[in-house]
Amino acid sequence: MHIGIDYGSKLAGTTVVSFEQNKYLHFHQSDKKKDADGFLEKWIVERQPDAIFMDAPLSLPSVYVGEGDDYFYRKCDREVRGMSPMFLGGLTARAMRLKSKLESPSRPFYEIYPAHLIRVIFPDFKEKKTVSSLPVFLEILEPVLPISLFESPKNWHQVDSILAWYSGWRKKKNLGISFGDSEEGLIWV
Repeated sequence: MHIGIDYGSKLAGTTVVSFEQNKYLHFHQSDKKKDADGFLEKWIVERQPDAIFMDAPLSLPSVYVGEGDDYFYRKCDREVRGMSPMFLGGLTARAMRLKSKLESPSRPFYEIYPAHLIRVIFPDFKEKKTVSSLPVFLEILEPVLPISLFESPKNWHQVDSILAWYSGWRKKKNLGISFGDSEEGLIWV
């Protein structure tokens, strides 16, 4: 079993894990004002997924290991038009710490980017992520998912965790596309 994570602020209640159970796709959201990192660590240790697909930077630009000259972006960030890991600061550091603590040869971490997955598989979807666009997007998403949702997502954080899970499914089925450089960091969609 692999999982998809939309990684949010530590206490905002916006971190969501998506996973397959009993032939349905489920999601579990962290509680507001509770430690999202503790929530994820406990969840991962208890469930022992075989791979983790996370919407958060899991590496820094190569300049920080003495290569290149870009202090803000990795090659993968530029290719997918993503945010700088440096701009995301604390979130990047937390994600890298979580990976360092829980990754193993039998449990790799992969960075994903839901916004770019949407651009790749639904190029005609141009709406902003608003409450009103959620049902419209779910109408086009649900038919492409390999399994049914257990319940309908109520916010975009839940949708992004589903997209993280779907990126993982695509990679496992050799349908995934990677962006960037393997030495510096890859983003999978």
